[in-house]
Amino acid sequence: MRRISKLTRVAVGVASLALAATACGGTSSENNDGGSGGDGGKEDLGLAIAYDIGGKGDQSFNDAAYAGLEKARDEFGYKTADIEPTEGETDADKEQRLSSLAKQGYNPVIGVGFAYGPAMEAVAAKYPDTTFGIVDSVVEGDNVASLVFAEEQASYLAGVAAAKATKTNTVGFVGGVDIPLIHKFEAGYKQGVQDTSDGKVKVVSQYLTQTAEEGGFSSPDKGKAAAEGQIEKKADVVYQAAGLSGQGVIEAAAKAKVWAIGVDSDQYEQEALAAYKDYILTSALKDVGGAVYALAKSVNDDKPLTGVQTFDLKVDGVGLSDSNPKFAEIEGLQDAVNTAKEAIIDGSIKVKTE
Repeated sequence: MRRISKLTRVAVGVASLALAATACGGTSSENNDGGSGGDGGKEDLGLAIAYDIGGKGDQSFNDAAYAGLEKARDEFGYKTADIEPTEGETDADKEQRLSSLAKQGYNPVIGVGFAYGPAMEAVAAKYPDTTFGIVDSVVEGDNVASLVFAEEQASYLAGVAAAKATKTNTVGFVGGVDIPLIHKFEAGYKQGVQDTSDGKVKVVSQYLTQTAEEGGFSSPDKGKAAAEGQIEKKADVVYQAAGLSGQGVIEAAAKAKVWAIGVDSDQYEQEALAAYKDYILTSALKDVGGAVYALAKSVNDDKPLTGVQTFDLKVDGVGLSDSNPKFAEIEGLQDAVNTAKEAIIDGSIKVKTE
């Protein structure tokens, strides 16, 4: 039976780390001597992460994971590795990547993104002495920690903010890929908008692609075009849950001088997005970095986490940023967000996931 447990506050705060803009592509490592042989138990090198589509430099999901790796590396002083995805890769490619990291002796090995599910299930069984982690998916296994988030709760708060900020009574949502995970973002956002505005604010939604292979999470041009279309329909706040594609959404919003809402990391603070920051109202935070760090710490402490580890508002695993000073200047916005957060935590607001 799968063990269900609640992640403690050890994860809190990592999402606020400053993330440096880094180019995508290739394979990188930190303090890694490049050793390639041996069984997983011969040398415990430390933490390794394998990125999702978009890779490092997305200023969002993958960069948040890298922030957790940096924190763990600096605190524990061990070797780390972070590996980029390849275009059009298969589950077999992912399986080979995870196997290579485990064979080299990295522990834990974390797949960043639900796409690693099938590969993780196969590899974890082959390396029972290695702790594996997967972000945004549940994989069965005695040595696997499934790191999942209440994205719908953070998105609800984003919806509250959008409803308070809009002047046209039309707001937008851009999802990267039409899948259940991104439906959670849309569902929470729509509910937050509708509850806050008593149904007076319209939400215009669009998904960029049906599959990740079509570039929904990795095409800023697609995100920009979608946002431009929503802005033409009078949307003056656009929330994106689209990975690297979200950068295009933010660019379009800034060009039109309307609000964008970021996702996963505090995108107001991202150096690569500095030219657009005045138009990034807030970001729906998802403490992927905290999850990565917490799993690394558990292994370092010889008490590896396993089973489903849930990040929600109660443990500050998700939330809403307020870095932009203009966030506090919109009448009633901060109070409405705080009230909604308390209601979600105490259970008086049940946030939809679909």
